[in-house]
Amino acid sequence: MSITSETSLKVRYSETDQMGVVHHGNYAQYLELARIDWLSRLGISYKNMEENGVMLPVFTLDFKFKKSAFFDDELTVKTFLKKIPTARIVFDYEIYNQNQDLLTIASSTLVFVDTKTRKPILCPPYLLEIIENTLTS
Repeated sequence: MSITSETSLKVRYSETDQMGVVHHGNYAQYLELARIDWLSRLGISYKNMEENGVMLPVFTLDFKFKKSAFFDDELTVKTFLKKIPTARIVFDYEIYNQNQDLLTIASSTLVFVDTKTRKPILCPPYLLEIIENTLTS
């Protein structure tokens, strides 16, 4: 079971250090872009989720840096959902450069939170339905 998407981005000069290497702190933003794109490809707007009372704060982030990314590289972030979400949703990622070199392996766990109470909640039923329908189609 896996729902996968691919997100492309280009490394900007401001994301690199003096050696032209992407600073590790930028990778969290790359994953965020990929998650929002993953949701969008399922027809879900993260903005609408928040407007409807559901936030998804990051609970854990894990990175394994295999090779460096550099200024002007064309990166592809592959995002994988490997299990049905509960109160948490876990994504795995692979980041490749334009030469198809695997640069980074990552994972993130986010928690569904009610925007008013700031307490954890279960994955919204509409999201579960879309995920289950995508898996069976």
